[in-house]
Amino acid sequence: MKVKKVLGLIVLLLLFMPSTSTVSGESQKPLVVTTIAPLAGIITDAFGDSVEVVYLIPPGADPHEYQLTASQIELLRKADVIVTTGGHLPMEKKIAELKEEGAITGEALFIDEYRREGFRYLPERWYNDKDNPHGVWLDPTNALAIASATEKALERSDPVRTEVYRERYGDFENRVRVIMEAYRAMVEENKTAVIQMPPDEYAIEWLGIKAIASIKPEEEVPAIGVDELLEAAEKADIIVYGFDSPDQMKEAVKELAAKSGKPLAGITVFWNDRPYTEVLIENSAAVAKAISAGPEEVVQVKSNDVGIYVVLSLLVGIVLGVALGVVLKK
Repeated sequence: MKVKKVLGLIVLLLLFMPSTSTVSGESQKPLVVTTIAPLAGIITDAFGDSVEVVYLIPPGADPHEYQLTASQIELLRKADVIVTTGGHLPMEKKIAELKEEGAITGEALFIDEYRREGFRYLPERWYNDKDNPHGVWLDPTNALAIASATEKALERSDPVRTEVYRERYGDFENRVRVIMEAYRAMVEENKTAVIQMPPDEYAIEWLGIKAIASIKPEEEVPAIGVDELLEAAEKADIIVYGFDSPDQMKEAVKELAAKSGKPLAGITVFWNDRPYTEVLIENSAAVAKAISAGPEEVVQVKSNDVGIYVVLSLLVGIVLGVALGVVLKK
């Protein structure tokens, strides 16, 4: 049954490949400024050459510590649309202040705009069930909400090209939803995971995998000791961590996997200059593979071998890998 479902989704995926149409250069493209690089990946993937996209926080910088520079404030003054993670970062709070003061005239998108499009915060079950504001873009439902809010803002900013923005967003939504359905079909229900840090939760819960514990509960809270988390890890199906996390945190997660005998799934949390759907496929494939992996196996998937690592059955793996590989090459 799952094979038939996935094969049907593959047909849809091939039908809904990104549009190859170009945008006339007669009028200036709207400038979309995002606070972090992964958001730029979403907007670029969704709207392609119909917009100019720039992100503010440079790769490697801590977004929780980063402050706007004078030149970036000038850039924000020129922006038609400003895309944030929701508004919890210090620089995003500053953007909200500048918008309220009238120093910024473009549309600034925050959590309220995203929620109207279906955005959701997940609860930090390991930390008093507070809303988890970290890594929200890793959830494809949230990525679609962010892109949808951006599309509506672009329409208001540049109504002449409304149909272009709608068409581009529609293509993006179709691709994302087909990828979501394909990977959901490959992951069995009622699976659980111990995650390394709060952002990792958003890469797995949309697949139906519940995060039951986190080595680092929150940004301002020290990491929990491996032995203290061992019981939770032994009950979980996989352990998930970020490739771009600090070395000390990576060592802790590897020790936890070794002691608990559970497989590791490595995902990408922050990236720059890559399409969102490419990273979504890699992360989802890594998690799907880890569910069926052996103890202490570290799973990493790259775009050129998606067809190998998404396999839960040979037939589904080959067909899905080929179809998704075509999308990555578009």
